[in-house]
Amino acid sequence: MSEKLFTVAGVSRTPKGELKARFATDLVTRTKVLQKDQTDIDLIELKEPMTKSAAVAFLLSIQFATNDAGEVNAEKQAALEEALERRTPQSAKKEQKGNKEAKKPKKEKPTAAAPTLEAIRAKAAPKSTRSKAQIEAELRDTENAPY
Repeated sequence: MSEKLFTVAGVSRTPKGELKARFATDLVTRTKVLQKDQTDIDLIELKEPMTKSAAVAFLLSIQFATNDAGEVNAEKQAALEEALERRTPQSAKKEQKGNKEAKKPKKEKPTAAAPTLEAIRAKAAPKSTRSKAQIEAELRDTENAPY
């Protein structure tokens, strides 16, 4: 997990139409970059430099997804919660789930018997049972054929 610190955090809408959490160290530069292909850009400066997971937790704690009228923007809230879930360490995720049933052990597949030397020789044996002399005789006969 990266321990890089950011001073700006927020969300923006991708060209595909989904909201994603965004992080930066400079508000002006990040806004200029996002304006090229993103819409609904909503970034704020953090009170102190934070990691991505701490920044998302901070945004959720200050109710960043709530507008001036007190209504919660469900899409923003979901984007922030998804970002937090993605950045939560695996051990913490397991503790959060808690009551999940234990996985059943996979059934053992029966292993094939080890091949014997006879089986290997049988596969390697030529399909025809003609002797070398018989093959040479057939070749001589074909050489004398009138074509």
